[in-house]
Amino acid sequence: MAKNHWHSSTSKRAIALKYGYKSGLEQTVAEQIKNAEYPLKYETEILHYIVPERKAKYTPDFVFIKKTGETMYIETKGRWTNIDRLKMKHILASNPTIDIRMVFQNPTQKISKASKTTYQDYAHKLGIQHVAKKDIPAEWLLECAKTDDDIINPNKFFN
Repeated sequence: MAKNHWHSSTSKRAIALKYGYKSGLEQTVAEQIKNAEYPLKYETEILHYIVPERKAKYTPDFVFIKKTGETMYIETKGRWTNIDRLKMKHILASNPTIDIRMVFQNPTQKISKASKTTYQDYAHKLGIQHVAKKDIPAEWLLECAKTDDDIINPNKFFN
């Protein structure tokens, strides 16, 4: 009998689940953040958004505080299903100033067999200008404060 790779104790997903992540990609990105010595904030915030006729909540995968004091959210996706894309559309409509960026396992993956549109094409269509493959780009991390960095408080007149 063939083993189901989703439940194999040595699969990336099984190992990730053991450490509290939902996928191997989330664990890989978390390790990158830790190794780069940034504070790891995994699913620590909840953003509210409105789906027509109902209120809903969304928890971004990773949260960074930028050196400017603003927040940057990183969402990782191996598969970006139609439901996930619709949810992201509602999140962006409900939070128009949000800085959310996507790390795809494969940004050139087509959204469906019948479509020519890729994950990165769809992200750009939604206004998510920053799309990466498997790792957070170094330039994104450079925008963020590390644990011992000073963060600019835009509400404060003098530092």
